[in-house]
Amino acid sequence: MRPSLSDNIGVRHGAWGEEVAVRYLQARGLVIVDRNTRPLARDRRLEIDIVAYEPPTDTLVFVEVKQHKRFSPWQRRLRSVDSNKQANLRQVCNGWRRKYKWDGGYRLAVLEVYGTPESGESFVDYIEKVDIFTPKARRVSWT
Repeated sequence: MRPSLSDNIGVRHGAWGEEVAVRYLQARGLVIVDRNTRPLARDRRLEIDIVAYEPPTDTLVFVEVKQHKRFSPWQRRLRSVDSNKQANLRQVCNGWRRKYKWDGGYRLAVLEVYGTPESGESFVDYIEKVDIFTPKARRVSWT
């Protein structure tokens, strides 16, 4: 018999982390616009965890949620958002903006949730602006 998704501890912890993230963002005044969306028809693997709107700044916030079992002061922030993940996030966020014709301000935030549903406790590290949209270098095509 094949196990269900709810039997997968990683999926269960990730869903719990996203619920913690939604409550945290709403408490900060953000409006949740979309969740677990895959805007690119050509690559359904690429997903945005949370799309939120920040009314005071008229800004769309793409939120990547990372759930970790425990917090360690020796681990660097954003350790789960490597260069490949950044490229995927850039692609999917720009795809969402094109699909819904959003031409206003936007940014990426990463919300790291430490804890597990079994512990009932969580610690949130909210990194409000992660700069992945500014090109570091321009490529020149000589052809």
